[in-house]
Amino acid sequence: MLKIVLCQALAGALVLGMALPAAAGERSEVDPKYQWKLTDIYATPEAWEASKASVQKKIPEMAAFKGRLGESAGTLYSALDTLAGLDKEISRLLSYAAMTYDQDTRVSANLERLQAGEQVAAEFGAAVSYIRPEILAMDPARVEAMVAQEPRLKDYKPYLDNILRMKAHTLSPAEEQVVARALGQMGGTPDAVYGIFTNADMPYPEVELTSGEKVRMDAAAYTKYRASQNREDRMRVFQKFWGKYSEFKRTLGTTLYSAVKGHIFTRDVRKYDSCLQASLDRNNIPVEVYKQLIADVHRNLPVLHRYLKLRQKMMGVDQLRYEDLYASIIQEVDLQYTPEEAMKLTLEACAPLGPEYMAALKKGYESGWVDFMPSTGKRSGAYSNGSVYDVHPFQLLNFMGTYEDVSTLAHESGHSMHSYLSNKKQPYITADYSIFVAEVASTLNENLLLHHMLKNTKDDATRLYLLGSALDNMRQTLFRQTLFAEFEMTIHEMAERGETLSGDNMSALYLKLLREYYGSDQGVCAVDDLYGVEWAYIPHFYYNFYVYQYATSLTASTYIADRIRQEAAAPKPATKARDAYIGLLSAGSSKYPIDVLKDAGVDMTTSAPFDAAMREMTRIMDEIEGILSKKK
Repeated sequence: MLKIVLCQALAGALVLGMALPAAAGERSEVDPKYQWKLTDIYATPEAWEASKASVQKKIPEMAAFKGRLGESAGTLYSALDTLAGLDKEISRLLSYAAMTYDQDTRVSANLERLQAGEQVAAEFGAAVSYIRPEILAMDPARVEAMVAQEPRLKDYKPYLDNILRMKAHTLSPAEEQVVARALGQMGGTPDAVYGIFTNADMPYPEVELTSGEKVRMDAAAYTKYRASQNREDRMRVFQKFWGKYSEFKRTLGTTLYSAVKGHIFTRDVRKYDSCLQASLDRNNIPVEVYKQLIADVHRNLPVLHRYLKLRQKMMGVDQLRYEDLYASIIQEVDLQYTPEEAMKLTLEACAPLGPEYMAALKKGYESGWVDFMPSTGKRSGAYSNGSVYDVHPFQLLNFMGTYEDVSTLAHESGHSMHSYLSNKKQPYITADYSIFVAEVASTLNENLLLHHMLKNTKDDATRLYLLGSALDNMRQTLFRQTLFAEFEMTIHEMAERGETLSGDNMSALYLKLLREYYGSDQGVCAVDDLYGVEWAYIPHFYYNFYVYQYATSLTASTYIADRIRQEAAAPKPATKARDAYIGLLSAGSSKYPIDVLKDAGVDMTTSAPFDAAMREMTRIMDEIEGILSKKK
């Protein structure tokens, strides 16, 4: 019944009576219209083999340029053009191999093809390892003169500039070789030990639920049962799970401290002021962007506390506890969609991005961009692969017909269109883009979908579901991820001051941050002492200042989407914000990420993007409270 109401509200946007395709047992049972067309890359596996053989024959050509890059502008261009051509072909090889493997991981030939492709990539990496050191050894003025002399080098200027700006942080070739070996052989050890221990060796506890059921409380079970609607079960799950982690905080503290010491090694040999600066400089991100995010979150903790008080009210509890944060506060609604309905909704939601964007995405849906349906052996999850430069992007989904699946399609379509426009507008050497801007494209599409759904949905139950889901996502992305970012920055600063990191002092720090963020001292949300060990559960702390980008991407996309909507709703509609955003999607790496965003009207060194996200979060809470007030 709810689906009929929703369809009527959307004025025919959804097609009634279409049966949702059942999940196929085998890929052969999936309708071809729901499968991606990898034949657009290579017609057959044999064609892939022929291309691999051809590329392998070409790789030795790079040796002819070794020691000669500074010889002339023409030689430098020839070397970089050969480099880019080989890189493009190897990326094509790897993409095809990875995606054929992902569509059925049971087939040994698919795995063998992927491994063969990775071997070619390794051969290529070794063959071109001299490129960067040789360019760095050149006088920047000499490189500038060569670019001015040879017009064909213009496309390579961003690539060359990005290498040369690292000159002050680069060692001699012999020293670079030592550093590469040290980091290559030992750099990933802490993460590897952590992964093996937590995934394979950790003796997870057994929890008896109030139903009498006994559950082995590993990470997957914790994720499931922390959202239980039974509060007593949640309490048992949290106590047992974090109690077990607490038993191993000395071991896990040692692995994380080892990772931090590796980052300090990089800071020292690269001559940076801090580990944070060393990490962010890879994409030329100013340190103040990271610190601005943390400052903005602290300034807006009252918004988080309002959310927590709203959650307490909706749950009907006298005291909100940390154990209550994952239980749903909204009633599930039966929203089901076919792939056709999902594509139609996504296209309609993206209408504010203009007819050219919509036409390209529609054509992509119709021409084999998306692999929709789950099947036996298929990789789980979802992704977009835009690495096949002269073909088109590809999306892997596991579509089951829920609203979350529609949102995932919109999300991955944002990535796909980012790749499509960047590949279309940029030469290969600058067609890629960093993670700092990548998630802007995906989360902006999610924002557009949410607002489209709200615009066309009238019943309160569905609106509460949509609003509640969006609100909790903002809480976790903006506040929880920034808490992680602050913890990560602080433990590095402690180690840089010569302080030893241990499971105990990291737990004390994490508990302090938890209680500050969640208003424990103000009675907003009670946090048990035991939960200070949660840091030991987060694998992202081994990723070297990665998590902050989840929050910055969401603030940037919220800011841009809000500006696009404002312009479209003005008495005299304009497209300045939309056009600037399309420019961002088309820019690739022709500029540094922070500058690409500035061109789109977003200055990440200011509070404006975060303030836009807080306005969105406040509007959502206002409407939820309005709906709840009608139920009294």
